[in-house]
This record gives sequence, C-alpha cells and structure tokens, in this order.
Amino acid sequence: MLTARAAIAAAAAVLPGDTPRLDAEVLAAHLLGVDRSALLLRHLDEPLDADGWAALVGRRLGHEPVAHILGEREFWSLTFRVTPATLIPRPDSETLIEAALARTPRDAARRILDLGTGSGCLLLAALSEYGQATGVGVDASAEAAAVAADNAARLGLAARAEIIVGGWDARAGERFDLVFSNPPYVESDAELSPEVRDHEPHTALFAGPDGLDDYRRIVPLLPRYLAPGGWAHLEIGPTQADVVSALGREAGLTSELTCDLAGRPRCLSFRVR
Repeated sequence: MLTARAAIAAAAAVLPGDTPRLDAEVLAAHLLGVDRSALLLRHLDEPLDADGWAALVGRRLGHEPVAHILGEREFWSLTFRVTPATLIPRPDSETLIEAALARTPRDAARRILDLGTGSGCLLLAALSEYGQATGVGVDASAEAAAVAADNAARLGLAARAEIIVGGWDARAGERFDLVFSNPPYVESDAELSPEVRDHEPHTALFAGPDGLDDYRRIVPLLPRYLAPGGWAHLEIGPTQADVVSALGREAGLTSELTCDLAGRPRCLSFRVR
C-alpha cells in the first residue's frame, strides 16, 4: 500500500524546483481531495491511488508547473483558474493591490482598469476590495480573456467586470480611478526556468532586448487613462525602477516605489503631477 507519507517522501527526493516537498504535499492533497493543511494533520497515512500519483509526479518531473497540474492558483486569498494561456498569478504581484490600498481608500474608486489582465487576478482582487467599483480587463489574447471572464464568473464578480480583447490603448480616453498592469518585462534573451520558459505564454513574458518595450507603450497612455486623483500601479522587474520612473516623468507623471516582501522593487505607482 502506498501511503501519502511514503509517496511524499519519495517524490520530494526527485522533483525539480526549489520547493520539492511542498509540491509533493500539494499534489498528494489534490489527489486525496483535501487541502494541504488537512493532509498534514489527518491524512498522511491514507493510501494513494498509485496510477494517479504516478501521473501527477510524472507531469511535475517534466517541469509542468504545479498550478497547471491543479488547474488553479490562489491569489489575494481568491482561487483563480489558470491555463497555459495566461501567466500563473504570483505572490509578488499582490504588491500592486497593497500599493493601491495604501493610496486609494476603498470608497474612493468607482472605475478600475487592468491592462494585460491575463487570469484577471489583479482586476478581480481589486474589485473584491473596492466593493463599489466596476472594472475593465483588457488582454490581447482571446484565450486569456476567456480565462479572466471565467474567473470573474467563478468569483461572483461577472456583473462588475467587463473583459475585452484589445491592446494597451483599447480604452484610451476613458477615465479610471485605478489602473493596474503587469505587462511583459523580461529581456528577450533572458534565461528562464523550464517551468516558465516551456509552459507560460511568451507574449506575456518577453518585451524586447531590454524588457522595456511595453512600458514605452503603456506609460505615455496613463495621463489619458487616469481620472483626477487616480493612481496607476505597474509591476516592474527588480532592476527597472529608475528607467520606468524616467518614462513616467517624460509623460508628466510622478511615481512612488513599493517593494515586495523580499525587499525587491516590484511596483511603481504613478499619478499625474
């Protein structure tokens, strides 16, 4: 009999990545239909289906992200469906929601825009906090937009979230109290882990030789998007704060930097001077 305890120990010794034991525990919990906490407290000595376990471990050995194997990922305490059509929501991106809440009271935002919405995690997390707001999520990928629309429905936010297919300027001229964007910002020749390189959409990752191509398109649009007193919150790579801030100054914007939990520059918040 293959118990969860024995299966986790064996898998943790061979799985790739930085968190092999955590990954093994999450996969075992998924196979048993319980959450990880319940697994660790009550189910470690339960038997696992050997064939089902071998299939899950085989996928992870092929560097498929755990979120794709499970089909979901938590972000801002909300559960999002994920597919290879979108980036997997990451804890670092929660910094943008924290930055918004630090600058815009919950009753002060009526319209929210998310450029490059992907799974919809930023827009829908923001709508969960700003209960009087409606929002628009824009993505150039029809497949990604479909995932975001599905997540809006799953989270009970479809009536407040409009998901559209379009480019960075799709709603230029409309005014928003909050703008979010996690655009592509990886250099085209950057070395990435197989989990990212082989399983996440390159159009949502790469942005030219210096990783700045999409900032050069988005930042000049922000004065046209921001309502009076509005803020735009953009995710950045750890080395990009100075140059993206300079793009903002050229567009007549001031910026403030927020670091993620690891202390790395992660979010630039812009407003009109």
